[in-house]
Amino acid sequence: MSISYSTCKNCEKQFQSRYDFCPYCGQKDREELTLSLLFSNTISNYFSVDARFFKSFLPLLFRPGYLAEKFIGGKRLLYLHPAQLYLFISVVFFFLFSFSTRKQIDSVNSRFDNFFSPTQVTNSSVSGKGTTDSTTLEVLNTNKEKDSIAKTELRKVLNDNVFLTGLTQKQVDSLIETEKFKNNSVLSSSFNESKIDSLIAAKASDHEIYSAMGLKETDGAFKRRLYTQGLKFYKSKQGGSILQTFYDTIPIAMFFLLPIFALILKLLYYNRGRYAHHLVFSFYYFAFLFSVFTIILTLNFIMEIPNWVVLVITLSTFSYLLIAIKHFYRQGLFLSFIKSGLTAFLFLALVIPITVIFLGLFSFMFY
Repeated sequence: MSISYSTCKNCEKQFQSRYDFCPYCGQKDREELTLSLLFSNTISNYFSVDARFFKSFLPLLFRPGYLAEKFIGGKRLLYLHPAQLYLFISVVFFFLFSFSTRKQIDSVNSRFDNFFSPTQVTNSSVSGKGTTDSTTLEVLNTNKEKDSIAKTELRKVLNDNVFLTGLTQKQVDSLIETEKFKNNSVLSSSFNESKIDSLIAAKASDHEIYSAMGLKETDGAFKRRLYTQGLKFYKSKQGGSILQTFYDTIPIAMFFLLPIFALILKLLYYNRGRYAHHLVFSFYYFAFLFSVFTIILTLNFIMEIPNWVVLVITLSTFSYLLIAIKHFYRQGLFLSFIKSGLTAFLFLALVIPITVIFLGLFSFMFY
């Protein structure tokens, strides 16, 4: 009795024709690609992932450390892979976040334009006695009122995104002080604005303007880039473009921040498994964080949540970290509290500020 063989179209290996599926790669043999097959496979694959997602999502929210423990223990098909779960939730978060930032960026552009626009005073006169007429006072009061509104709106934008920017309240207050902001900005600290305005109005070359700004022929590439971006910003007055670049780099930065978080855990629990084990824990914890932020964003689309509520929810993520560490690493409450506190401190006080400074510089240099 002869045995017939078929060749798999996917992996190109031979197998006995009596099998309907390739024993090497699992693809079905002799299956014609029809429209119904294409869509049925798509829907089937989607709901297969979706089912595992929901099977993983509830434990992720309500059972800290459970998924990481099960994955390390060998249950790696029952729940969604930690990296896949993290990627899916982070993509959803940044997708929703992009809608909320659009309005903020437009608002920042408008406020920056008000900050750097020269004060327009029409029909004003100053008498010989040194008094200003009523038209001048009216215009000055109007400008002062607009400036106050600009400060209030910019403060709100910065406060609403403090969990991403990492700015302290003191830094926010410093930034929105108009005179302090202008006097210390890269735009006005090293050159005369009136002279630069005159050169721009005369359509002078960028090389001439750079020289007026203080750039020397001997200056290096970094400083030249700084002046290039400074002039670009001075001409456009579009601070929102820098903010947009900052937001766009956050997802990329997370691919570096997450492994650093896992490294901190590895240093604190150096004898508790391989680095990959701590990375699994970090993937699930950051997936939880993005889940919380996604819920906050979603609720904000429906109704405006008070800032104190957002702050309380954000701070509660530390309690989740404490319970997750206690459950996953199986240590006492006191040691878990010390190590989770140390992890949060090192990450928030050292890693995040350095990252924010770097991203801020990167955003300005490449926006």
